Amino acid sequence: MANFDPHDPEEPHTSGKSPQQGGKDTSLATPSGETKKRSPRYQVRALVGSYKAETGDDVGADQVPAPKTNWPVFIISGVLIIAMVLYAGFGRESAAETLAHVTGWIGTNLGWFYVLTATIAVVFVLYIAISNAGNIRLGPDHSRPKFNTFSWVSMLFAAGIGVDLMFFAVAEPVTMYMAPPVGEGETMQAAKEAVVYAMFHYGLTGWALYALMGMAFGYFAYRLNMPLAIRSALYPLIGKRVHGPIGSAVDIAAMLGTVFGVTASLGIGVVQLSYGIHLIFGFEQGFGLQAALIIIAITIATLSAVSGVDKGIRFLSELNVYLAIALMIYVVVFGKTAYLFDAIVTNIGDYVSKFPSWTMETFAFADDQANVDTWMQSWTLFFWAWWIAWATFVGLFLARISRGRTLRQFIFGTLTFPFLFILMWMSFFGNTALDMVRSGDYPEFAENAINVPEQGFYDMLHEFPGSGIVIFLTTFIGLLLYITSADSGALVMSNFTSRITDNRQDGSRWLRIFWSVTVGALTLALLQIDGIATVQSATVVMGLPFAFVVYLIMFSLWKSLRLENVQREARTTAMHGVISSRTEREPSDSNLWKNRLDRANTFPSKKEMDTYLRDTATYALEQVATHMRTRGYDALLLTSELPDVELPQLDLEVKLHNERMFRYQLFPVAAERPDFSTGEGDEYYRLEVYDMTGSLGYDVYGYSENQIINNVLDLYERHLAFLHMQQTQPGESDVSDGAEPERTWREDS
Repeated sequence: MANFDPHDPEEPHTSGKSPQQGGKDTSLATPSGETKKRSPRYQVRALVGSYKAETGDDVGADQVPAPKTNWPVFIISGVLIIAMVLYAGFGRESAAETLAHVTGWIGTNLGWFYVLTATIAVVFVLYIAISNAGNIRLGPDHSRPKFNTFSWVSMLFAAGIGVDLMFFAVAEPVTMYMAPPVGEGETMQAAKEAVVYAMFHYGLTGWALYALMGMAFGYFAYRLNMPLAIRSALYPLIGKRVHGPIGSAVDIAAMLGTVFGVTASLGIGVVQLSYGIHLIFGFEQGFGLQAALIIIAITIATLSAVSGVDKGIRFLSELNVYLAIALMIYVVVFGKTAYLFDAIVTNIGDYVSKFPSWTMETFAFADDQANVDTWMQSWTLFFWAWWIAWATFVGLFLARISRGRTLRQFIFGTLTFPFLFILMWMSFFGNTALDMVRSGDYPEFAENAINVPEQGFYDMLHEFPGSGIVIFLTTFIGLLLYITSADSGALVMSNFTSRITDNRQDGSRWLRIFWSVTVGALTLALLQIDGIATVQSATVVMGLPFAFVVYLIMFSLWKSLRLENVQREARTTAMHGVISSRTEREPSDSNLWKNRLDRANTFPSKKEMDTYLRDTATYALEQVATHMRTRGYDALLLTSELPDVELPQLDLEVKLHNERMFRYQLFPVAAERPDFSTGEGDEYYRLEVYDMTGSLGYDVYGYSENQIINNVLDLYERHLAFLHMQQTQPGESDVSDGAEPERTWREDS
């Protein structure tokens, strides 16, 4: 336990008797001591003890230091990436040869590692979802989702899928039909498995990786109030060392993975879009058109990233979903409708039956091992590395839009809804393409889809009525997805190379500009070597460092969620003490039950709540805080005026060295007045108890001073029970890195 510092100044009471003398202090609205300069109205200040920021100055609730550049991470990752750009630009043949050699070595020797990592990620997130940990929220206990289900699902889809979905929807099924990894091509068995392979590569495995990173970001940022950064998720594992070289190494690995993951998406996207622009406007295809597209898109993305405008993300996401659904309906209605529905039912059955075996398939016993290794590098390993590389980027965005959802809702939502869309997309478009190949009416279609895959999707649409308008809309959708990917990628990378102290902050504008331009240059450099193949190879290589980080994230998250479980067990254990304390004989008062009934039927106004807070609640908590400080505990009682309700809040903290601190906060919350109640206005106020993880859900308005004190002690004993039970587990009870707790709960109050 922390020792009381005799030099820590106590705040003298300015009116009435001190709590030690049995008087009540009603000076909540003003700082104590007339010699001190008055604080701003909404600034957090101390009633008992002294509240000092790390700088040594009094700090308000909204005074957060601006993010600073993390120079070691920025310089090392920047040098490595720029070196790759220069190497690819000026030594194309050597770069292509080196990249092919490294990719081949990884495919031969470490392919199993990618496959195993992806499988473990699936098992891990499913276990979290079905376990008791699934009830934990990405945020405080009282938080609720900001977006409705459709908007949320639309943004999930837009964040996790780019324009490359059009690229592979036709190219992969046709390739798998003509040249499967094992067995003969152009057979019925190859046709049945062709679309299922595309579903597999875009299915549950990748979205499980997204879910893993998303819940890690969301849990540590919104549950524990830590910065929205990779190193925050590793604090339970390595403690304060996250601020040193180990944390920087993790950030660099995340940067490399993110940069090349985004580059892969943009590289495939620009090739796809250049062909669409060629069809619409007649521009000659080639490196010049690709370069122009990259420059235009990166310019727009840079302006968007600098401005920080994100109001349109929800609208654009929903618009993309509507247009994509319309495109699928168009293909189903004007295509072979019955055949497509028959095929999707078969595809679903095959996917469900084959997923358990395919997810750990390494083709160790294949006859033509060289051919299988090449196939694995081009397809499964590329996709798994791509999903891993994109996981940090997409996970951060998913965390931001999922605050308030439980882990179970988040995981099942992330795994289910986008995949159902992908399942229909791949089946309808893939089977349409297969039918064109198998019919024999389009002899050049299969060859073009394999050798020039960016043409496949457009060539398929060209055979439908009204194809000109549809091709234009398809290109428009792809362009939107392309720009939003570049925009969001630049923002995320600026965060990774900054020292952020608050989860609402983003990196500096110049960092966003730098990374936006760098990604564009890298995309251009890799495309001029050998097009898509080089981009795929670079992703396989650069996704490897972050694959190791994935294991660290899983272990760290598991340790943190285990502490949450210990906390729940502590509540049950501490209940015996709470009940026994109530068995003590109270002074004889026949009106006690009447007072209790009156309190239950009271719906206080703002004025009544203000009076209660200042006359009763403040005095009760001051007594507890003062007595604990006299016994040597580092207790602190803070208050601030809440702008939204214009009422004070009271925040009692007891710091316990390196252990998780105890917190008891009385927070006024506005609620709709029930029809059966009497009183003025449409609102009344509840005085809810909050701890480190949000509202406990009950109202203490009308409690006597003694009842409030007993309530504090109940929760304090529960907290001590948690610390005792946690001692049997490895690691510390505080995994928040001493993060400053939320004071005003702006987003949730």
